[in-house]
Amino acid sequence: MKRIFFLLLLSVAVIGCKSTSVTNTKLDNKTERMLKGNWTITAVNFPGSNYLKVNSFNLEDSNCFIGSNWSFVSNNNKGEMSLNNPSTDCKDFSSPITWYVNKDGNFVLKVINNHKAKDVNAGYILRLRNVTETSFDLIDQVNVAGQVKDITYSFQRQ
Repeated sequence: MKRIFFLLLLSVAVIGCKSTSVTNTKLDNKTERMLKGNWTITAVNFPGSNYLKVNSFNLEDSNCFIGSNWSFVSNNNKGEMSLNNPSTDCKDFSSPITWYVNKDGNFVLKVINNHKAKDVNAGYILRLRNVTETSFDLIDQVNVAGQVKDITYSFQRQ
């Protein structure tokens, strides 16, 4: 009898101690529908942008993202992004993406780049701000000389 009680108590403890993930998967479908469509990054801003270079999404310098095109499909949380900045310092890049907006107001992004989404275990969690019918901001945080700084990517609907 004690053994059964102990196993029951242990089972309740294990089930009750479910971990929580920073990438909360409860979706904000209303916001996702607002983001559906084609967008362009019109500006990338962060403190010290005049003299610092930041490698965004482990792909390219943040300034190369200005003018990039992004497509978001809300019913399957897929899309595409392409860098096409005419600067000679920037490389052209295009990749499918998966994305979603969770109930915490975070935009969760994976750059797939010739892989299946399930095989890509690295991604980005950005804060979503100032969402309107024609614009929104994604805010990423980077460590600059030991200090956390916000980088704001400003999107405009095409």
